[in-house]
Amino acid sequence: MPTPSPFTEPASPLHQFLAAQPWFGPLPAELRQRVLQECTTFTVDQGALALPAGEVTQGWYAVLHGLVKLQSTSRNGRAAAFLGAPAGEWFGEGTALKAECRRYEVVALRDSLLLCLPLPLFDELHAHQLPFNQFMVAHLNRRLGQAMAGIEAGRIRSPEQRVALFISGLFWKSARRLDLSQEEIGQLSGLSRQTVNRALQKLEAMGLVALQFSRVRITDEAGLCAFLSQPDGGTA
Repeated sequence: MPTPSPFTEPASPLHQFLAAQPWFGPLPAELRQRVLQECTTFTVDQGALALPAGEVTQGWYAVLHGLVKLQSTSRNGRAAAFLGAPAGEWFGEGTALKAECRRYEVVALRDSLLLCLPLPLFDELHAHQLPFNQFMVAHLNRRLGQAMAGIEAGRIRSPEQRVALFISGLFWKSARRLDLSQEEIGQLSGLSRQTVNRALQKLEAMGLVALQFSRVRITDEAGLCAFLSQPDGGTA
């Protein structure tokens, strides 16, 4: 469970992350201090469960460091990831807005440091702070775009385009360069590692990505976006 964070100094990851949020600066000074004092942080090892499904949410979460995936697991143990959250991104806003039990589980793909903005404070900001709500609307719109892109990719796109989507800036619009591993791409896209490898080999041959030290680096972002926009599934 999250524990009270001591990281309220200006150089701390928590302080730097919150200070960079567009809604944080316009808050009254007393409320900014409360946010810094009441937020909690906790670490999660790679592969570990960060937040279980079925648990009443404690607040709104963000990734200060690392990478997590949100997934659902069937009764037979089959997991289906539907969203990844890298460093610098919030997640779980829908559950927080409805104050309901979490319908998914959160698993760390890398060693991660997570932040929790407690639910009572989240509700107060949502009820009274316009900049907070403006940020929330933009954030939810981006999440909707990710969801629609993921649904489209799963239904009509080629494996190469599905892989391209999950490494591209079109999907990770608010994140810095991720340099995902093939395993991470497979877990996020729902493709086998063998399929991901074949797709990446094709993308590398096209000069769109480079495979280095088990990581995938984009070498031609514009070309990757153009490839994603091909209506024929990128098979021409």
